[in-house]
Amino acid sequence: MGIDHPLRAIVLGFGGRADVVREAQRLLPLIQPYVEIVVSDFSGEADLSQVEADFAIVFGGDGSILRAAHQMGYQQLPVVAVNLGRLGFLADLSPEDLVGVVQGISRESLRRQVVEHLMLECRVFRGGELLGRQLGLNEVALQNGAPFGILDVHLYIDSELVTTYSCDGLIVSTPVGSTAHSLSAGGPILRKDLQAFVISPISPHTLTNRPVVDSADRVFELVVANTQQETSVVVDGRVLALLQPADHVRVERAQPRFKLFSPPGHSYYRTLREKLGWSGRLNVGLRS
Repeated sequence: MGIDHPLRAIVLGFGGRADVVREAQRLLPLIQPYVEIVVSDFSGEADLSQVEADFAIVFGGDGSILRAAHQMGYQQLPVVAVNLGRLGFLADLSPEDLVGVVQGISRESLRRQVVEHLMLECRVFRGGELLGRQLGLNEVALQNGAPFGILDVHLYIDSELVTTYSCDGLIVSTPVGSTAHSLSAGGPILRKDLQAFVISPISPHTLTNRPVVDSADRVFELVVANTQQETSVVVDGRVLALLQPADHVRVERAQPRFKLFSPPGHSYYRTLREKLGWSGRLNVGLRS
């Protein structure tokens, strides 16, 4: 019989928050009997795409999850997300539960209890030349810049012109990102395991312009006809490029999937109820 080696883990978190570092330092000695920690990084900058490990433990909020996904790049590991933030749509495991979860993790449970989520790839072309490329988990956003005039954004899906948005910006979001920037712009919530993108205009200046949901098998292209000096394309909060008129921003399904470990008792709609305050009752009046 072969030797059953312990699982190998990467430990990540946002070192800019003292409480994240402090909580990680408290919990690491408690989980080390059950797992081999091969890398520990709180800078958010280490390249993890070549690290050999079985899963990652991420301390923080959803921002920490985004940084971890970027660090892992095209080699996405299953993520055990410990919530030390506020909302935590992705990071919903409490610190008190971490030791028990790690103690019970096996190679089999990493296969059975991991939910894979759609990721996107954004590429920017100028005159047919590739200007930049970025993997994303949440969204691609075209954001206005000074002097903050209205943008006219042409939306093409599979090379067919769909509409032209007159707006302050435009968001192409994955289901995971539908509860982030897209939600604040009035976009719909998509179940996280759907294979679809949602396109949401930011402050559209035509009332008939509404969010569009379409299959993730499509290719989405955005062309801004009248860029401002600082109009930019932003992927998961990071500026990929400053745009000029006629630049093409292409968004499509990425090859890797984001993998989130889901402990027993955790569900998508439970998270929505708790994070969005859907647990309360609507009091419509009193009867005598």
